[in-house]
Amino acid sequence: MDSLEARTDSLARAASLRNPLLNSTLWTQTAVEYEGTARQAYRVAEIMMQRALADSQWTASVEQAADGSDAYRDKPPAVVLDVDETVLDNSPYQARLIRDGARYGSESWAAWVREEQAAPVPGSRSFAQAAAGRGVQVIYLTNRDAPLEGATRSNLAALDFPVEDAPDAVLTQGEREGWDSKTARRKWVAERYRILLLVGDNFGDFVAEADTSVSARRAQGRSFREYWGTRWIVLPNPQYGSWEGALYDFDYGLSPRQRLEEKHTHLSPKRSQ
Repeated sequence: MDSLEARTDSLARAASLRNPLLNSTLWTQTAVEYEGTARQAYRVAEIMMQRALADSQWTASVEQAADGSDAYRDKPPAVVLDVDETVLDNSPYQARLIRDGARYGSESWAAWVREEQAAPVPGSRSFAQAAAGRGVQVIYLTNRDAPLEGATRSNLAALDFPVEDAPDAVLTQGEREGWDSKTARRKWVAERYRILLLVGDNFGDFVAEADTSVSARRAQGRSFREYWGTRWIVLPNPQYGSWEGALYDFDYGLSPRQRLEEKHTHLSPKRSQ
């Protein structure tokens, strides 16, 4: 019996060491390439913001673009930033999940947010400060739940991010009726501001229909080729996101093993004929 328990413990330990989050979390926390990519994204964002300010017909909102420049050209400018893995780095939370052999859960996530210990994503703070310094309203549009807004604001303010309300700088999920989707909140922003840039780490930070198949996402992403790196600035996030959910049809009820099996079906090894 002791031998069996020891073997079980050994297998459990081996499984935890092979946690699928391990490499992606370590890359975020240790790789100079991650820091370089993030800073690069925000430097591009600052260049594009300057171009956008000089061009009253410029908008990052596909909805505003469809309405024509007369509908938005005289609105005050704003940039819309996602929060998690775009402005705030939550990799310590992922590291805890790995160490504890745990999976994401709403309670553990909320506890982490309330610690207010997330650090800034490299380059994000200087960009937000530069935007505010040029008279651009910084909007933080996040899928954090409304009860977590206070902790989110405190974390941002402690890191010297501009969090000035005019009238609302932090837009959380469910904060108002109908605000479950980011699309509804982007519409609220578009009614009040000319959106110069959308900055995020997930396809849903830019478009309405992000939770679709891998092929549909790819086709939609390609249809907006001219937006990437100009009006839309994307941050790297290999840890989680709609890209991962698409690999198993967003069936979050699957076991970890079933998810891994589904992921393997999307690998594309090239072989000689």
